[in-house]
Amino acid sequence: PPAGATPPLAGPPALPGGGPEFVVMLNPGADIAPLAGALGATVLDRFGTRPIWRLRAAPGAALEPTLAAWRADPRVRFAEANDAGSIPLARDQVVWAVDQVVWAVGQGEAEAASQWAPPQLALAQAQGLASGAGVRVAVFDTGIELTHPLLAPRLARDGAGRLVGIDFVDGDDDPREDGQPGERGYGHGTHVAGIVAQAAPGARLMPVRVLDRQGRGNAWVLAEALLWALDPDGNPATDDGARVLNFSLSTPQPTRLLKAAIRLASCDEGEDEDDDDIDFVEPGFEADKARCDAGRGAVVLAAAGNDGGTAPQYPAAEDAYGKLAVTAVGEARSLPTFANRGDWVDLAAPGERIVSAWPGGRYATASGSSMSTPWAAGVAALVLQLNPAWKPADVTRRLLDRSAPVCGDPALRRLHAHGAVADFVPPADC
Repeated sequence: PPAGATPPLAGPPALPGGGPEFVVMLNPGADIAPLAGALGATVLDRFGTRPIWRLRAAPGAALEPTLAAWRADPRVRFAEANDAGSIPLARDQVVWAVDQVVWAVGQGEAEAASQWAPPQLALAQAQGLASGAGVRVAVFDTGIELTHPLLAPRLARDGAGRLVGIDFVDGDDDPREDGQPGERGYGHGTHVAGIVAQAAPGARLMPVRVLDRQGRGNAWVLAEALLWALDPDGNPATDDGARVLNFSLSTPQPTRLLKAAIRLASCDEGEDEDDDDIDFVEPGFEADKARCDAGRGAVVLAAAGNDGGTAPQYPAAEDAYGKLAVTAVGEARSLPTFANRGDWVDLAAPGERIVSAWPGGRYATASGSSMSTPWAAGVAALVLQLNPAWKPADVTRRLLDRSAPVCGDPALRRLHAHGAVADFVPPADC
């Protein structure tokens, strides 16, 4: 794993021996060393070859004055806190705790096969045309149970049979869940990965552990993990990365780092007057441009959160082509009370009482946008199998254009797997 994997995942509080962590991006030609020396900061890590660094302020330094000093320097493009993120359910325990029901393996497997979500998506018809074969889906979460019967046969492996996965929490290549029942993050990644497996049984799962046992992470680790998943061997000439990225996590704070990472992942080279952070032809972005020129961008699906309000959640609300913010829809094809909504939300997918994998080879029911997002990720994999040369924006456009209206909120679109795969507009069934 990259040397920059940083346990524990919590930011940006002061750390022993130093002040808070923060992230800076420099303008072309600027040198980080004299800047850090003059402003009393320690360089901790670099974002690959890109002109983006993670630093630690001097002992006793406060965050806001530190950021103000860096932002005042003309060599600095942006400076921001290394903000924390988490799974949406970690901030909204009601949705998860009420629905945390676990079955034995046989009963749970049958419940998963007969639950309401696949018929609403017309998933069986879509899977008659595609299974997601040949598509890798990265699941950024608490890790997954690698031996679960639903997941084990679907793990991505390299030519030598080794698992393609990574743990950015502990800094190793073992991305399994290691939590205990009762901890906030327990079972979350396994449940999310199980939904991808149900939606796209032929796809291959790349587990990327970015959240600790309490479901916490930070922006730097998420961004590092995102770029790792696009090119695990570090060689942009090889095709070993994920084409679909699932983020069932969120933070209320936008970060320019995550926005930049998502634009790099989705190969969004469009002109954005409000965002001059990423230019694929600038020094440091050569590997990103080579990957994108080779047609290996990734679709990004991100959870919209479970607060029942309209306040944006990130990275879901980041503005980038090839990315969709996904909220929850219930069996009645309308938004449940906990579902976030607003003009920043792109798509709704089943997210109420969803049955999926659970640690111990079992199955559980849970609700939330964390469960909605992997249905969309799986359908994206189905579409990509049939259209492997498509750009991420082509896939997200297909998911939106071939969707159904949400009942009671027709301006918001509802995922329809068969429509997306077979290329037709499904009828409104409200």
